[in-house]
Amino acid sequence: QVQLVESGGGLVQAGGSLRLSCAASGRTFGSYSMGWFRQAPGKEREFVAVINWMGSYTVYADAVKGRFTISRDNAKNSVFLQMNSLNAEDTAVYYCAAATRVGAIPTLIRDYRDWGQGTQVTVSS
Repeated sequence: QVQLVESGGGLVQAGGSLRLSCAASGRTFGSYSMGWFRQAPGKEREFVAVINWMGSYTVYADAVKGRFTISRDNAKNSVFLQMNSLNAEDTAVYYCAAATRVGAIPTLIRDYRDWGQGTQVTVSS
């Protein structure tokens, strides 16, 4: 099991930037893909981005492509989400998650086993 703790959320004006961090402990962090998801009020949790174990391959949701960047530092057991050009539609609780299977690069919630508690991102227009 991996314990995940997100940080870096907050209130930002439209057009601004935030960088989310996720610190991991527990099972071998560097072996698994890591994902970011978000959940807006009244909506289902949705995929944002995923990065493979090496940090060499990434996938983004269309809504954030070109604005968000996922990265990881395995030496520090951390994954990051740089968010630029934020807009009101990005307002949500953001969660990091660790994939269930080694080698998988999943985009579905069901393929992630461990989740953080989430960090709130609010974008004011």
